[in-house]
Amino acid sequence: MSAARPSEATLRRLERASGALATQAVARMDDTLPWFRSMPADQRSWVMLVAQAGIASLVEWCRHPGRPPRLGGEVFGAAPRELVRAVPLKQTVDLVKVTVEVMEDRVTHVAEPGDAEALRVAVLQYSREVAFATAHVYASYAENRGAWDARLEALVVDALVRGERSDELPGRAAALGWATTAPVLVLVGHTAPDVDDLHTAVRRAARSMRAEVLVGVHADQLVVVLGGVADLGPVAERVSREFGPGPVVSGPAVDSLALAADSAAGALAGLRAAVAWPGAPRPVPADELLAERALDGDPLARAALAERVAGPLHATGGGVLDTVHAVLASGGNLEASARALFVHPNTVRYRLKRATELTGLSATDPRGAWTLRVALALSALDGGRSLWA
Repeated sequence: MSAARPSEATLRRLERASGALATQAVARMDDTLPWFRSMPADQRSWVMLVAQAGIASLVEWCRHPGRPPRLGGEVFGAAPRELVRAVPLKQTVDLVKVTVEVMEDRVTHVAEPGDAEALRVAVLQYSREVAFATAHVYASYAENRGAWDARLEALVVDALVRGERSDELPGRAAALGWATTAPVLVLVGHTAPDVDDLHTAVRRAARSMRAEVLVGVHADQLVVVLGGVADLGPVAERVSREFGPGPVVSGPAVDSLALAADSAAGALAGLRAAVAWPGAPRPVPADELLAERALDGDPLARAALAERVAGPLHATGGGVLDTVHAVLASGGNLEASARALFVHPNTVRYRLKRATELTGLSATDPRGAWTLRVALALSALDGGRSLWA
């Protein structure tokens, strides 16, 4: 601070004028800052409080020049934390600039004779301190907000992993900027051991394709929630590159985040069972692992095989079902199947086409044949206690 500091008489006059100066500063903000005019009345009143507190802190600083100003508590503490959320840093700089300009303009009216220059210098030096304090307040808020966001994101992802189906989940995710309704899917795999900031890498990959994303790590498992685009397949394929070695499984797409626990359940069950399919694509849809999941004891997969595969085949009658059994027994040889059934090979082809239409699986495709075998075997083991009836 300058050796020639404002006199006590000038500081007392400045104290008495603090309310009027704050009012003039707000009036000038209203005249010169279009965005300020559109602010709600409560936020405008907070700005008034901050301006008055700033002037009072200036007086105290001038009286004790060796003590650094406590701007965080004395000035910015005059307004609630909501003001930091409502007013971006750039706009806050504009507010400080206008307030300093008003104080500079009123120096000659406030200062005692011969004190104007000392007060002007004090105002300029103090405005520099305010600028540093403003940056610190916003940096602290950003740091705290980042930590809070990370905790909230972890809670949301953890809830999905635990199977929570709650209408509160979309609200929690909305606080993180999540605006997606449908579709949503969950992608799971193992973490990459050599990546320091896995969360950032995954977010960058998803957002490069304009997708919304939530990320969580559970032990050595990486759980990613994707949404925001109509076709999430390419997004899942891109994000899967950020996972560590091993399978990556995508759960079925659901209509909202409130239902994403269903997608997470399928993906996690698929990840446990994927070891049984060494050549699985990456990512592999959980529904393509129904056979492995059923053998692993997943009741949802077993019910899905009954409903989607065994049930429709049994409902068609003996011809189609017997043909599927014959083709599976012959290793996919249609001619041998036709001889075993005493029918023409074209009849076998027709019946297989019908079976594929019903189940989405082909008995002549290795993966389709495997899934059909497991579904029909489980159906036989049920011994008539069909899940599809």
